[in-house]
Amino acid sequence: MEDERIKPYQEKMDKTLANLGSELDTIRAGRANPHVLDRIMVDYYGTPTPIKNAANVTVPEARMIQIQPWEASMVKPIIKAIQTSDLGINPNTDGKTIRLIFPELTEERRIQLTKEVKKKGEEAKVAIRNIRRDGNEAFKKLEKSEDLSEDVIKELQEKLQKDTDKYGKKIDDMIATKTKELMTV
Repeated sequence: MEDERIKPYQEKMDKTLANLGSELDTIRAGRANPHVLDRIMVDYYGTPTPIKNAANVTVPEARMIQIQPWEASMVKPIIKAIQTSDLGINPNTDGKTIRLIFPELTEERRIQLTKEVKKKGEEAKVAIRNIRRDGNEAFKKLEKSEDLSEDVIKELQEKLQKDTDKYGKKIDDMIATKTKELMTV
């Protein structure tokens, strides 16, 4: 019975973790990663569409992403979308294929990116703690409305705290992994 009361909060924590993972994927680490294009939308016949849905995206070399639009008419809109994004890379094209060449990251830029990663991690931890707070408040309301004993409420709160700690550790691990990836030359 207790698991059913905690499950919605665990699901929210899972979503927070998944969101952090996708945000960390978009931070480039000197190597070409096609996920950096995930947030860039291209105008595909009047509809904002992710680049990967309008073109074939490959990584032929460690520091290059190659984008092959399915239609030749999409080359210019994709280039425009990349240039107006916050990616900071100027695309090269031969008229059919778009190439993004990622420069080697400077030490200064690596440090700046690790700070950004830590900030995103902190934001995720705050979100997890807010979920815990919401759960604890909901459990206190349950105590009044369903006449549950203090022991049951305390048990639910302890279980939620254990989940909060577990997810906090997962976030720390994700941050450490991404930081290591960024600082590896």
